[in-house]
Parts: sequence; structure tokens; C-alpha cells
Amino acid sequence: QVQLVESGGGLVQAGGSLRLSCEASGRTISTYDMGWFRQAPGKDRQFVSGIARTGGSTRAADSVKGRFTISRDFTKNMVYLQMDSLKPEDTAVYYCAADRHGLGIVSPFAREYEDWGQGTQVTVSS
Repeated sequence: QVQLVESGGGLVQAGGSLRLSCEASGRTISTYDMGWFRQAPGKDRQFVSGIARTGGSTRAADSVKGRFTISRDFTKNMVYLQMDSLKPEDTAVYYCAADRHGLGIVSPFAREYEDWGQGTQVTVSS
């Protein structure tokens, strides 16, 4: 099992940027597909973006394409989510997740991810 800790959330005005970080410990995540999900109050958890274990393939939800960029640093055992041009509808708790059995296809389904962080709040004001 891997422990995941998110950081970098906060309050930002619409149009602003934030960079979320996900630090993994306990074991390397170099063989895992990694994803970012978010959950707004009263809504289901939603896939945001993911990156393959090789780092060579990424996937993003239509709602964030062109605005959010996922990346990973194998040497630091970390995953990042750069969020630009933020909108009020991006307000949510953001979670980092690990798919231990991912085959590099980057699943958008939360049920495929076994390990989760505690989340970091992102609030975008209008």
C-alpha cells in the first residue's frame, strides 16, 4: 500500500492558477498509473486527469482540457496537477489516487484506483 498526501490547494480568483502536488510514500509509484479526481459538495467524485505509469500518456476530462496539466517526477515519487484559467466550477476537494494494476491506459473510473490521499480543497471565487 502506498500513502498519498496532496498539497497546494487554496483560495484563488477566477482566471488564476494553482499547482497541486501529490507526494507518495511507502513504496514507489513508478509502476502505477496515477490520477487526480475531484468532488464538489453534493456531487459524485469526478475524474480530472491521469498519467500513465510510463509518464508517456495522459488523459484529461473535457472540462479541464487545455487548462490543467498533469505530470510526474519519478525521482521524487510525486505527481502534480497544474491548474490554469481556473473557474468557479472547478471548486472541489481534489484527490490523488494510484492505480496499482494500471496498464498504461489511464482509467477515468474511480473504482480502478486502490490508494487515495485525503484531499486538498480548491476554491475559486468569481
